Amino acid sequence: MGTMAELGTMGKFGAMAEEQQVNQMIMDKQSAEEWLSRVHSLIPSVLSKAKTVKNFTGRWKTIISKIDQIPACLSDLSSHPCFSKNKLCNEQLQSVAKTLSEVIELAELCSTEKYEGKLRMQSNLDALSGKLDLNLRDCMVLIKTGVLGEATLPLYISSSSETPKISSLKELLARLQIGHLESKHNALESLLGAMQEDEKMVMPLIGRANVAALVQLLTATSTRIREKAVNLISVLAESGHCDEWLISEGVLPPLVRLIESGSLETKEKAAIAIQRLSMTEDNAREIAGHGGITPLIDLCKTGDSVSQAASAAALKNMSAVSELRQLLAEEGMVRVSIDLLNHGILLGSREHMAECLQNLTAASEALREAIVSEGGVPSLLAYLDGPLPQEPAVTALRNLIPSVNPEIWVALNLLPRLTHVLKSGSLGAQQAAASAICRFTCSPETKRLVGESGCIPEMVKLLESKSNGCREAAAQAIAGLVTEGRIRRELKKDGKSVTNLVMLLDSNPGNTAKKYAVAGLLGLSGSEKSKKMMVSYGAIGYLKKLSEMEVIGADKLLEKLERGKLRSFFHR
Repeated sequence: MGTMAELGTMGKFGAMAEEQQVNQMIMDKQSAEEWLSRVHSLIPSVLSKAKTVKNFTGRWKTIISKIDQIPACLSDLSSHPCFSKNKLCNEQLQSVAKTLSEVIELAELCSTEKYEGKLRMQSNLDALSGKLDLNLRDCMVLIKTGVLGEATLPLYISSSSETPKISSLKELLARLQIGHLESKHNALESLLGAMQEDEKMVMPLIGRANVAALVQLLTATSTRIREKAVNLISVLAESGHCDEWLISEGVLPPLVRLIESGSLETKEKAAIAIQRLSMTEDNAREIAGHGGITPLIDLCKTGDSVSQAASAAALKNMSAVSELRQLLAEEGMVRVSIDLLNHGILLGSREHMAECLQNLTAASEALREAIVSEGGVPSLLAYLDGPLPQEPAVTALRNLIPSVNPEIWVALNLLPRLTHVLKSGSLGAQQAAASAICRFTCSPETKRLVGESGCIPEMVKLLESKSNGCREAAAQAIAGLVTEGRIRRELKKDGKSVTNLVMLLDSNPGNTAKKYAVAGLLGLSGSEKSKKMMVSYGAIGYLKKLSEMEVIGADKLLEKLERGKLRSFFHR
């Protein structure tokens, strides 16, 4: 018997669902003009019914005032040239008709006092008032923002077979701005699918109004909608297609809040968007101003690999803004940077933190001391042991050299690691390593240690680098090191040291190494063999030009070479 009853109930529900589908199909077949006529015919009876209610007079007065606004709104809507062609108009009129029917139902319940509880009825009336607000707002959006035209007129493209698809996309974008939340959720879901299928087709169709609607959906009450909206915004941010619109529409505060309290997926997508948007200094400052530093640091500690990398990149971008560095340090950035440099899930996270430490070490002595005391030096040195050392970690170490005792640097094997960088690092890393060696050699003892480290041949090779910065850094280091006896002898034996330095005497304004080349050659000019090599490679001609340019030491070196050349002439 129970089973038969259940089957009967299921059959009844099935029949009701089928009836609803049929009714919906009938309603969908009605034209916009038919729906407009139906709504206009409803309004007088609805107003009449609403005005007879004696209970909840304040709420009903508000509801009546909103119903009074509908005719003018519909008149504006129906006068739009795209009114009869657009499915959105039809749906909007259906929604208005449905709301007006609810007005009649609630008015009858209030009049007969057949409602369950005063508070529940108050809640129902407030919800009804909200629906009327939504109807009026959506009508205005359709009229004023150009949504009707955007969703109706297909974009001209060469392939006519794609026109329906583009029209459909425009309609989806329009739905972000109007209708109830479920409709907006469905539009978001479809747009995400379209993005995955063909992002290049969707991007040109997105306008500022669509971006504004997306930003508003970041604060929707529905978790599903927030997740879909931030997913779509992260795609937009990564594309760089509409950064200015996103910022001007206020995307940063809700993104920060989502990183604070969203789901794992929401945090990840919000961090990706923040990462991309934080690349400009103004945006980085605004993110910090909205309290973004702490949640990003927390995400570095607790997030998965993608979230960690995205938040680390955003913090790196923020550390590039000089006035934010102290604030970052106060929020715990030093400790997090070192931890991620040691144990970041992805290599990208470790690279971002190396760059962050590079920026922080450039800030102040207090920050450099904080990095040293937190154990940053051993972590940075260990990071250099990889096969292709990069510039940020080397530059951070260079910045820290004056803050650490030379004996400690020696004990931590700084010099062998810098030699490894000179051999195997990127061009930027090689330049930073040469600059670091230059800073380290502040006394005869440290110069002696550099001479024993085996880095001099690598420094001489660097004089031939394609990078002007590398050549300058190497020449500057050699100019400082040449006063040490062992290094000077090594440079004299290496024939390339003289020839490479002579080549750097070129007076071209782009050659910034020339003054250091003069100083290095002066240090080697005590050797007759070296002087002869300088002359044979054309140093005198270069030096005459540099002397005219008043480059320091050029006169002195020229005089020594010319005197040696004259002496050689008389000895023949």
